[in-house]
Amino acid sequence: MVLCLPFPSKSPPPNLEDPAIKAIAVTIPAPGLTVVRLPRSGGHEEFFITAVPTVGNDDLPGLLAAARHAAHAAGATMVAEDVFGIPPPGTDDGTVWHCAETAKKLDWPATWLDGGPGSGSEPLSGVQVHAVKGVDVQRLTLGGRIVGSVFDDGFARHCRLGGLHAAHPAAGPEEQTRETFEFLEAALGLAGLDFSHVVRTWFYLDRILSWYGPFNRVRDRFFQERRVFDGLVPASTGVGGANPTGSVLMVDAYALQPHKGKVKIQAVPSPLQCPALAYGSSFSRAVEAAFPDHRRLWVSGTASIEPGGKTVHLDDMAGQIDQTMKVVAAILESRRMEWADVTRAIAYFKGGHGVALFREYCVAHGLAAMPVVLAEHDICRDDLLFEIELDAIAGP
Repeated sequence: MVLCLPFPSKSPPPNLEDPAIKAIAVTIPAPGLTVVRLPRSGGHEEFFITAVPTVGNDDLPGLLAAARHAAHAAGATMVAEDVFGIPPPGTDDGTVWHCAETAKKLDWPATWLDGGPGSGSEPLSGVQVHAVKGVDVQRLTLGGRIVGSVFDDGFARHCRLGGLHAAHPAAGPEEQTRETFEFLEAALGLAGLDFSHVVRTWFYLDRILSWYGPFNRVRDRFFQERRVFDGLVPASTGVGGANPTGSVLMVDAYALQPHKGKVKIQAVPSPLQCPALAYGSSFSRAVEAAFPDHRRLWVSGTASIEPGGKTVHLDDMAGQIDQTMKVVAAILESRRMEWADVTRAIAYFKGGHGVALFREYCVAHGLAAMPVVLAEHDICRDDLLFEIELDAIAGP
């Protein structure tokens, strides 16, 4: 059973002289592997690669090899890698966990998150890769390991950080959170950036339901000190998820530094929801960066929350999936985008349940080709069963 079907490869060759270029999907002839190629007006390219399990091929090291090979075959340089679904120590023969240990030796930032037991025989795991071709990529090293990649597309400097965590996993959750934010800030500093340049964050909290409140307090305090609320509040995902380091928090981030106003960056509201700030969660529903040759939208982790901020469709997975997808569709439509513009997505399922319902929804709504990793993670509220995040790209 395929969790992610490749996009059809029927797009015409790109005209690099055309300033309005949309993402072009290229199918790699392997089930469960999707490569979205973005040709840029400067002649370089970006690639967004998703590899997910299929029947008879649910080996996570194999998914890693497939995603990396796709980048290599395109002649692209890895920018970042995210791996979902590695078993915790003691639940397998150690092979996959050993792969996570090798992430410390990689020449690119990598984030590794373990998965839960899942529901039934569904293999909830996957790999996502961002890669570029035709531009130089610089690495950021901090604490003895590579934590970031920086490249310049002629319109802005892009900085992708991954696998950030506290150096002292024995400390309390709030202390680790503060240390991780300061580590993130130090990594940005290596690129000559600061938190005002951050457009997107990902927070994976081990046992999130036991300390999401304290996490938010630390984040709010940091944002106040750095005057984040006076400018752009990043789009964000905050879900559960343990990691091989034993830290309570793993963080990724994306930052942009436009050249002389060439890129317009703005927060995007959700037409069907109130701002997350209204109920004390410090993130924007989405953030859009408008480049001269395309627009890029980061949609935050989105769940079944109504305009007043309350969870709706309690104990109803199908209802929560339907409500969540309507909310995301409204955000896309508000920016003149559609589901076909999605370059990558992650769907999070509490307890691993609901995958069949989500798959049915996608088939019924023509979304079976969406490049999405399905992962088991707790959501930030105990009554939320499903959440999805995504990136999309469209013309100016």
